Amino acid sequence: MKRLAFYLILLVAIAAGLVWALMRSPGYVLLTYDHFRYESTLWIFVGLLFALWLIMVLVRRSLGLMLFSSSFFNPWSRRFRERRLVKASLHGQRELAEGRWDRALGHLRVAADYDQRPLVHYLGAARAANEMRQYEQCDELLVKALKREPAATLAVGLSKAQLLMERGDHSEARKTLDDLHLQFPRQSQVMLLLQQLHVQLKEWGPLCHLLPDLRKQRILPSARQDELERLAWTAELERTAHEPADREEVLRKLQQRWQDMPSSLRGETLLIASYANGLYVLGAEEKARELLYESIRRHYEPVLVDLFGRVKGIDPAQQQAQAEGWLKTHADDPVLLLALGRLSLRNGQLDKARDYFEQSLRITHRPETCIELACLFARQGDIERSNKLFQESLEPADRSLPAPVR
Repeated sequence: MKRLAFYLILLVAIAAGLVWALMRSPGYVLLTYDHFRYESTLWIFVGLLFALWLIMVLVRRSLGLMLFSSSFFNPWSRRFRERRLVKASLHGQRELAEGRWDRALGHLRVAADYDQRPLVHYLGAARAANEMRQYEQCDELLVKALKREPAATLAVGLSKAQLLMERGDHSEARKTLDDLHLQFPRQSQVMLLLQQLHVQLKEWGPLCHLLPDLRKQRILPSARQDELERLAWTAELERTAHEPADREEVLRKLQQRWQDMPSSLRGETLLIASYANGLYVLGAEEKARELLYESIRRHYEPVLVDLFGRVKGIDPAQQQAQAEGWLKTHADDPVLLLALGRLSLRNGQLDKARDYFEQSLRITHRPETCIELACLFARQGDIERSNKLFQESLEPADRSLPAPVR
């Protein structure tokens, strides 16, 4: 406010000075050049100069306004391109988020054409094309993105892999991710997508190989990492045990898989059961018995006890005695009683087997117990009771107990 008052006072003072000077003496100006002659008072000349200056300012402002209007509407001007880029980008990103794929594709392609860094626009347009199942156009946009920004190999590759997985082209996705993993072996997003792809394709061997790197990088939550390790190694052991090859060779591979497995997993009940079952399937039942016996001694688990009752060790009597030793602390476990019934049958102790089966049934009704006892009654000639138990075996089982290993 003070500054404005100062300028007003200064302006009034200058004006007053000019008026005073004009009243005191009008002055005189004479300009001559060759045959040209101009003469006037000083103040008229000053007024003429001011008018010329004002005209020049107005002409300059008019030309600037004309140039601005031309650049605003001229499609070849930089200002017009920037304005259209911003508009197309905003519309395209919003439509992509809203799932309006067709409009998003159009706007993002326009934005990519006008932007010097078009990567984000090309990737968004590729996603929109992929959602509309325009796969050729999607691939073309990804190629353009990489061509315009060659340094964005990782970003384009990850987007390509995700889009291929979404469209169900798992073989190409696997190839893309394998290439990326070679170039960027420690990149977390590459490993995360590889893990997801292995799970989808049930490629347990490669997943088992990848899991240690996932743990080192702490890419997955601890609970999810543990879950995946159990899932992958259990499935890999089962897959190996059922390979269509020479039994001895398959057994060697199975034992090698067990050794390759992280030591922390070799104490897991699920993994022990899977490995023991593989040994059982391949005829290495004594090895399975040893593994199960040592595991149950360390930590009693019904699922392992069930397997222990199925495998045939070298010494059936010793095996039965080992199982009966667990009765001291687990006399009411129906799974242990069922296992003892099977072991008693194997040792020819039919009455003892019957007692164990009946005790197990009194605790929990299980179809497999009914079937074992029914077969025993049939063997002893009691067909009526055998048939009744076969019928009972068709009733719903108690699903809280482990299913039999086949």
